[in-house]
Amino acid sequence: MKKVKIGFVGVGCISPIYLENLTKMFKEVEIIGVCDLIRERAEKAVEEYNIPKLYEDMYELFRDPEVDIVLNITRPYEHYEVTKQALLHGKHVYSEKPLSPDLTEARELVALAKEKGLLLGGAPDTFMGASIQTCRHLIDSGFIGEVIGAHAHFISRGPEHWHPDPEFVYQYGGGPMFDMGPYYVTALINLMGAVDTVSGMTNISYPERPILSEKKYGNIMKVDVPTYVMGTMRFKSGAVGNIFTTFDVTYHNNATIEIFGSEGTLIVPDPNNFDGKIKLMHGRSPEPIEMPKIFKYNDNSRGLGLADMAKALLSGRNYRANSQQQLHVVEIMSAFYTSSEKNTNIKIESEFQRQKPMEKQGLVGILDD
Repeated sequence: MKKVKIGFVGVGCISPIYLENLTKMFKEVEIIGVCDLIRERAEKAVEEYNIPKLYEDMYELFRDPEVDIVLNITRPYEHYEVTKQALLHGKHVYSEKPLSPDLTEARELVALAKEKGLLLGGAPDTFMGASIQTCRHLIDSGFIGEVIGAHAHFISRGPEHWHPDPEFVYQYGGGPMFDMGPYYVTALINLMGAVDTVSGMTNISYPERPILSEKKYGNIMKVDVPTYVMGTMRFKSGAVGNIFTTFDVTYHNNATIEIFGSEGTLIVPDPNNFDGKIKLMHGRSPEPIEMPKIFKYNDNSRGLGLADMAKALLSGRNYRANSQQQLHVVEIMSAFYTSSEKNTNIKIESEFQRQKPMEKQGLVGILDD
């Protein structure tokens, strides 16, 4: 079996699940080498996962002719420069979310990849998992009738309670919308299609925040980005949705998406995960009905989008977690901020088309042709 070789840039907090899945679950990819600014992290990954190469820096990785796709899982404010340099070195790139926190930079990366004939895409790929794919099937099959609206929220008191190094979440590229919003917006556009117009309001509720996790307990962080973000979206279909993300509030049900239809309501599981309970409230039934999942990838399958891109590289077909999707999500999220600043609606310029659904059959770890 021919395998696509992956060069892994950044071995931080989210890297273990990528390392685990790309070495054990997905059969058509191979991690050929890793690098990290903190060398010990990369050394640990090489030893634990039997990875052939340890690069001194990302430029050595980019120059390696054996690397087919660069996996960029650096911090959000580093995504743009790492991805740009990889593209300039002629590498396909799969990046953690967001593509870039800056819309102009995101557009530049998409244009650069197109100019060079390279594949560019990235997280989140949770929309490809069992739960959201089943929800898409239910919507597309008419289980809730005509879709007329949606509501989504992510409510949290902030990652400083558990993250060992939470400062970056409150700096450029962070905040609840750019940190968690990509999961929700990506899920919504895959369930409902492209967005046409948005409006938003934002606030920094607490300009300074203490770190409450053990490593840096008591240190004070300056907050540079909005931590309370409300947005409204008009989809091209005519449906209207709203989204609320915050790091400022304690709440009992912190992760929710609801899709409203003319015949019922679909309760979508947390889009940060691949699994979760799906509930259907039909007009003829007073109680929600739990629906069975009919697709694969119910467990934490991060790296699924990269494996799908690798299959596209081998076969020439389209891939699902593509840069068109990433750019549309970045533009929507950025527009919430711009709308708040300018007190006006913002027209979305980027185009987006849903890719084909996942296959129900087949072997886990080998993507469809």
